[in-house]
Amino acid sequence: MNKSLRSIEKSLKSNINESITAYEWHSSIVLEGRVKSWDDVILAGKLSANKGYKGVVNKIEVDGLKIPDIAKPGIRDSSLNHTKVDVLIIGGGIIGCSIARELSKWDISILLVDKEEDIAMHTSSRNDGMAHPGIEPKPGSKKALYNVKGNMMYTQVSKELNIPFNRTGSIVLFDKKWVKYAYPIIIARAKKNGVKGVEILSKEEIKKREKYVTDEIEGAIHFSSTGILSPYKTTIAYGENAVENGAKISLNTIVLSIKREGNTIVSVETNRGTVHPKVVINAAGIYADKIADMANDQFFTIHPRKGETIIFDKKKGYLINSVVAKPTLDFKKTNSKGGGLVKTVDGNILVGPDAYEQPFREDYSTNRENIEAIIKKHLPTLPNLKPSDAITYYGGTRAATYEEDFIIEKSEYVDNLVYAAGIQSPGFASAPAIAEEIEKITCSILSNVIELRKKQNWNPYRKAIPDFRKMSVEERNIFIKENPAYGEIICRCEEVSRGEIIDAIHSPIPIKTVDGIKRRVRPGMGRCQGGFCMPLVMDIIEKETNTDMLSITKKGGSSNILVGKTKKQGVGKNEKL
Repeated sequence: MNKSLRSIEKSLKSNINESITAYEWHSSIVLEGRVKSWDDVILAGKLSANKGYKGVVNKIEVDGLKIPDIAKPGIRDSSLNHTKVDVLIIGGGIIGCSIARELSKWDISILLVDKEEDIAMHTSSRNDGMAHPGIEPKPGSKKALYNVKGNMMYTQVSKELNIPFNRTGSIVLFDKKWVKYAYPIIIARAKKNGVKGVEILSKEEIKKREKYVTDEIEGAIHFSSTGILSPYKTTIAYGENAVENGAKISLNTIVLSIKREGNTIVSVETNRGTVHPKVVINAAGIYADKIADMANDQFFTIHPRKGETIIFDKKKGYLINSVVAKPTLDFKKTNSKGGGLVKTVDGNILVGPDAYEQPFREDYSTNRENIEAIIKKHLPTLPNLKPSDAITYYGGTRAATYEEDFIIEKSEYVDNLVYAAGIQSPGFASAPAIAEEIEKITCSILSNVIELRKKQNWNPYRKAIPDFRKMSVEERNIFIKENPAYGEIICRCEEVSRGEIIDAIHSPIPIKTVDGIKRRVRPGMGRCQGGFCMPLVMDIIEKETNTDMLSITKKGGSSNILVGKTKKQGVGKNEKL
């Protein structure tokens, strides 16, 4: 046992309990033992991280804690059996979809698999859509590098993919006069990370930009590079453009096992058959460590860090123009940027998120205590925003590692395995840059086994579904004349037409779930949260996909909305069944 390992094990035994053991495996450290709480598991991982090892593999168990197995699709068939592909991408979030799009520039076969009914079902639809400026990540980290680069890339990416992008800027507010002494430190950090457009604002200058924020402020720092996008629409746009350029996406497809021969992956077993890839890209988000373990290559652990967010009615959207926050200045000790208030591209205000450790990877529930804490912390920043203006809440989990940095690299021990893992905030901002880097790594591996050629007809531009609510009267009349379905409003809150819903159903990634339609064209995102329009949306899905109404789901799997018929066809209201 080397000196570092002895020191780590001693610390674990003294700070937690004597049952914990640590040993080396490849270039990582593995922890085993039993503890009384999940907090102890997290503490053990943190005490062992960044101590000279590549990563921490935390196998410590909690007495009495049962963590559910990964939820598997109900489908099992042979549709993918014996499929040979150049690249297999595991994970249909923003990272997997952006990688698929970048690789579609090349004349290669690409298959992306995801276990859900749709892409963008997990973290990629459960964040605030902020393209962070890049001030928060540790200088020299991969987070810092890809955050700053990816942020700038969104200007071009948004044009190519035809997605709304507002470079709103962000304002970090301070209510203490002494904070002005921290300005040079913050500006120096920004310079180290390559963040441009940093400006110190007086109280008067703040009020000119954001007149509705509290008067209880002394100054602020403005980051002009901060941008806002829709995270799920961006993911979908990436995925659709990849498909339009030849990539294949197989949904309801989960990886069950990985077979190696020596240092090479030769096959990947799924619920839909065996795939034989030349390269495997692990972009599995909150399950990336599980995929690594299947390949007998686990060198890190994902511990889900949860955050909850409140969505406020867009009628209050006028209260802010950008991103406004009063975050902590302690970059070293916090795992969260502290949250804030975000003006979305659709006009709503998001408040939050918070951040806390919990063991369940797909627990997206919210609770009253956490929501009230978010309200208490952030709403004083915007006095005219009231709790009664909230329309819904949501939770999300971040794929944190104990090393707290992105894993963007080729495996050290598996020749054809590439990692895009440990992607937590600012992962969304970093996605375009991460995808470019993974493209380079993947092509380097492929060039050893096939001749690589760029596609002559690669098209970076995606045609989006028309946004009816943003059209002028003249534009609406033209659309209605060409397609009468655009003349019928289905969702009154969001002014979504029948034509938009039909177009979403038949888009490059066909969808027939209520939430899938919601993410693409917004029916159900207004004040009533689908209370009036959901039955109409379901009726359209039934007719357009020839799907029985009873089998239509909210999000796939067993999330059926209807359980049975209340009366038989042709039976009058006064007649008995």
